[in-house]
Amino acid sequence: SLCAGGAPSLSYQELKDLKKTDVLHVDVRERWEIDRFGKIPASINIPLGELVEALQMDPKEFKEQYNQKMPSKSDPVVFSCLAGTRSKQALAFAVSLGFS
Repeated sequence: SLCAGGAPSLSYQELKDLKKTDVLHVDVRERWEIDRFGKIPASINIPLGELVEALQMDPKEFKEQYNQKMPSKSDPVVFSCLAGTRSKQALAFAVSLGFS
Protein backbone atom coordinates (compact mmCIF):
# COMPACT_ATOMS: atom_id res chain seq x y z
CA SER A 1 0.00 0.00 0.00
CA LEU A 2 1.29 3.44 -0.94
CA CYS A 3 0.90 6.84 0.70
CA ALA A 4 1.51 10.36 -0.54
CA GLY A 5 0.60 13.70 1.02
CA GLY A 6 -2.05 14.92 -1.43
CA ALA A 7 -3.51 11.46 -1.98
CA PRO A 8 -3.37 9.30 1.16
CA SER A 9 -3.26 6.20 -0.99
CA LEU A 10 -2.11 5.47 -4.52
CA SER A 11 -2.57 2.55 -6.85
CA TYR A 12 0.52 0.87 -8.26
CA GLN A 13 -0.30 2.37 -11.67
CA GLU A 14 -0.47 5.87 -10.12
CA LEU A 15 2.92 5.20 -8.53
CA LYS A 16 4.36 4.07 -11.87
CA ASP A 17 3.13 7.33 -13.43
CA LEU A 18 4.56 9.37 -10.55
CA LYS A 19 7.92 7.61 -10.87
CA LYS A 20 8.24 9.12 -14.36
CA THR A 21 8.53 12.46 -12.55
CA ASP A 22 11.11 13.34 -9.92
CA VAL A 23 9.59 11.59 -6.92
CA LEU A 24 11.50 9.83 -4.15
CA HIS A 25 9.94 6.45 -3.33
CA VAL A 26 10.78 5.23 0.18
CA ASP A 27 9.91 1.67 1.15
CA VAL A 28 9.62 1.62 4.96
CA ARG A 29 9.51 -2.17 5.37
CA GLU A 30 12.24 -3.95 7.31
CA ARG A 31 15.35 -5.08 5.41
CA TRP A 32 14.48 -8.77 5.83
CA GLU A 33 11.13 -8.11 4.12
CA ILE A 34 12.93 -6.56 1.13
CA ASP A 35 15.31 -9.54 1.02
CA ARG A 36 12.45 -12.01 1.21
CA PHE A 37 9.77 -10.33 -0.93
CA GLY A 38 11.76 -8.01 -3.21
CA LYS A 39 11.33 -4.32 -3.84
CA ILE A 40 9.69 -1.96 -6.29
CA PRO A 41 12.36 -0.81 -8.77
CA ALA A 42 13.94 2.59 -8.03
CA SER A 43 12.68 2.66 -4.45
CA ILE A 44 15.01 3.13 -1.50
CA ASN A 45 14.63 1.20 1.74
CA ILE A 46 14.56 3.16 4.99
CA PRO A 47 12.93 0.99 7.66
CA LEU A 48 10.26 2.89 9.61
CA GLY A 49 12.36 2.74 12.80
CA GLU A 50 15.16 4.68 11.05
CA LEU A 51 13.01 7.16 9.17
CA VAL A 52 12.82 10.05 11.66
CA GLU A 53 16.59 9.97 12.10
CA ALA A 54 17.17 9.62 8.34
CA LEU A 55 15.00 12.63 7.49
CA GLN A 56 17.02 14.77 9.90
CA MET A 57 20.45 13.67 8.65
CA ASP A 58 23.02 15.89 7.07
CA PRO A 59 22.44 15.54 3.28
CA LYS A 60 25.97 14.18 2.78
CA GLU A 61 25.41 11.52 5.47
CA PHE A 62 22.01 10.62 3.93
CA LYS A 63 23.65 10.15 0.51
CA GLU A 64 26.36 7.91 2.02
CA GLN A 65 23.85 5.84 4.00
CA TYR A 66 21.11 5.44 1.38
CA ASN A 67 22.96 6.13 -1.90
CA GLN A 68 20.34 8.69 -2.82
CA LYS A 69 20.09 12.49 -2.73
CA MET A 70 18.30 13.58 0.43
CA PRO A 71 14.87 15.03 -0.32
CA SER A 72 14.24 18.67 0.48
CA LYS A 73 11.17 19.48 2.58
CA SER A 74 9.25 20.39 -0.59
CA ASP A 75 10.31 17.43 -2.76
CA PRO A 76 7.64 14.86 -3.64
CA VAL A 77 8.06 11.70 -1.55
CA VAL A 78 5.99 8.51 -1.61
CA PHE A 79 6.13 5.94 1.21
CA SER A 80 5.19 2.30 0.81
CA CYS A 81 4.99 -0.79 3.01
CA LEU A 82 3.10 -4.08 2.97
CA ALA A 83 -0.39 -3.15 4.21
CA GLY A 84 -0.38 0.65 4.52
CA THR A 85 -0.04 1.04 8.28
CA ARG A 86 3.68 1.84 8.33
CA SER A 87 3.51 4.10 5.27
CA LYS A 88 0.80 6.17 6.98
CA GLN A 89 3.05 6.45 10.07
CA ALA A 90 5.98 7.40 7.81
CA LEU A 91 3.86 10.13 6.19
CA ALA A 92 2.89 11.47 9.62
CA PHE A 93 6.57 11.49 10.71
CA ALA A 94 7.62 13.35 7.56
CA VAL A 95 4.86 15.94 7.93
CA SER A 96 5.78 16.45 11.59
CA LEU A 97 9.37 17.17 10.49
CA GLY A 98 8.15 19.88 8.11
CA PHE A 99 7.91 17.97 4.83
CA SER A 100 5.04 19.09 2.64
